[in-house]
Amino acid sequence: MTVLVLVERDGTEPADVSLRALTLARSLGDTSVGTVVFAEVAEVPADALAGYGATDVYVIEPSSLEGYAPQAWARALAGLAAETGATAVLAAGTDRGNEVLAHLGAITGLPMAANCTLVTPDGGKTHRLVRHRWAGLLLEDAVMEAPVALFTVATDSVAAVSAQKPAAVEVHVHKPELAEADLVVRAVESPAGAGGASLATARVVVGGGRGVGGPDGFAPLEELAGLLGGVVGVSRVVTSEGWRPHKQQVGQTGTKITPELYLACGISGAIQHIAGCAGAKHIIAINTDPGAPILAHADYAIIGDLHEVIPALIEALRSR
Repeated sequence: MTVLVLVERDGTEPADVSLRALTLARSLGDTSVGTVVFAEVAEVPADALAGYGATDVYVIEPSSLEGYAPQAWARALAGLAAETGATAVLAAGTDRGNEVLAHLGAITGLPMAANCTLVTPDGGKTHRLVRHRWAGLLLEDAVMEAPVALFTVATDSVAAVSAQKPAAVEVHVHKPELAEADLVVRAVESPAGAGGASLATARVVVGGGRGVGGPDGFAPLEELAGLLGGVVGVSRVVTSEGWRPHKQQVGQTGTKITPELYLACGISGAIQHIAGCAGAKHIIAINTDPGAPILAHADYAIIGDLHEVIPALIEALRSR
């Protein structure tokens, strides 16, 4: 049996959420795990993918498909699934992963389940699933009946665990057969922006809340995120005030993040926000209030004014 995994990248490396999806893929029984990467073949992290159990890497180069076109990506996955006889196609439960697999379901007429935490083959053409519903408030048990199972993996549900015996990996350059209609919706990314991490895949997230003070207060956070190779996230109140776009919101009704480091600046830590950042491996909170709820979840805390702490931290990082 073959399982295909759509791999997103963080710079030149596989995104952590994709490594989590690969880890789940290995649990689907005696299978070969093929990964699908949209990149130049020279930029594909084949060894890193092999370390997480990938046996094959299918590369779709920009010469065949430039930029992000969700329907075209799905068409490429459909062709590969048919070519390899895949029994399942999965991706991380990011905005991009959910969008591409939804298109794949529409193209193939197959059911698709989003944000799964557990998938177990149940013989024949069925899989037993456990998945998040209602923004993670409920876990649903379900059975998927389909010749090819399509699902995404909840980003905070599976730890990325390397394979005990890395696979011998083969790299294949795949040229998908695309129709003109597949390219109607396409985001053409510049080389400078192509490696930028998304909120769901970033290894470092610098979060800002009401304590930032307003839209202009996010400039130092942007600078700090750049120095740390991360991205900026925000609390719900920030998007409600219109200071930053909703796509940057961390929380139950925003994006669930799983970075190595979450630096929460001026964020009180309402339960909805904690639901979104609980998957972070390390949380550092900067807050003037020693009783802020987020401090109970932080590994380290700085009780102080972020407008003083952040510039000092930037200066210290630049001096190094």
